Amino acid sequence: MALLPYNPDKIAVRVTTDADEIKAAQAIRYKVFYEELGATPSEEMAQDKLDINEFDPITDHLIVLDTDLPEGPEQIIGTYRLLRQSVAEQYGKFYTSDEYDISALTANKKDLLELGRSCVLPDYRSRPILQKLWEGIAHYVADHNISMMFGCASIPGTNVEDASEILAYLYHNHLAPEDIRPKALEDVYVDMNLHDKDSLNAKKIFMSMPPLLKGYIRLGAHIGDGAFIDKQWNSIDVCIVLPSAIVKEKYVKHYERKTNKVIPAGKKLTEAS
Repeated sequence: MALLPYNPDKIAVRVTTDADEIKAAQAIRYKVFYEELGATPSEEMAQDKLDINEFDPITDHLIVLDTDLPEGPEQIIGTYRLLRQSVAEQYGKFYTSDEYDISALTANKKDLLELGRSCVLPDYRSRPILQKLWEGIAHYVADHNISMMFGCASIPGTNVEDASEILAYLYHNHLAPEDIRPKALEDVYVDMNLHDKDSLNAKKIFMSMPPLLKGYIRLGAHIGDGAFIDKQWNSIDVCIVLPSAIVKEKYVKHYERKTNKVIPAGKKLTEAS
């Protein structure tokens, strides 16, 4: 087994409101989304090498840190962006609303959490880091009494034919229940029912999925109806819907088993890290 390039015991996760740490998280997002995955930045983003948009000031920023590194924002090696329904309603919309009709979801749930901008630096893309991220999200949803999470997950590239088997597999096997099912907006809707279910090699297709999407499915996520081609991000997006109870059960219990500590109700993420 190859040695990890970091010490898992030195990895921490927490929510930050510090401007320098948020900027460091935006810099990581730029490295991953624009330099590595080929998204097209605005002139301002390219100049500053930061992934920024209108939602950054209103969202909570979950960060993962390698505390073995020199103290400061440079310790940040991964991030997730979290937007609660109460905040989104005050602002006027969710980020996902530009791609999907989520009215069925918002009509049935009043304590939603939108997940977005998930990324980790290449040297840290391993199971212990993903576990830390999900432990952080599990504590966050417990702190804020979240019942359902949703957001967009991306398949690299914009050629629907290349992604057709993944899209069809998701459609036939993981479509969200109708009463909470997001649907791609009519003018951008891409049909996912591109192959008969019986013609698909489910195991092979699942293993070919991007790690984040695969992780969502392993956790029990559902998928909305229709895909969205995001040319600016060089990706095809699907909308995931994930009950928070699954994540809390798996990752809060994992934390308690690992540390022999029980996280009391109301314990905040910054205290539990």
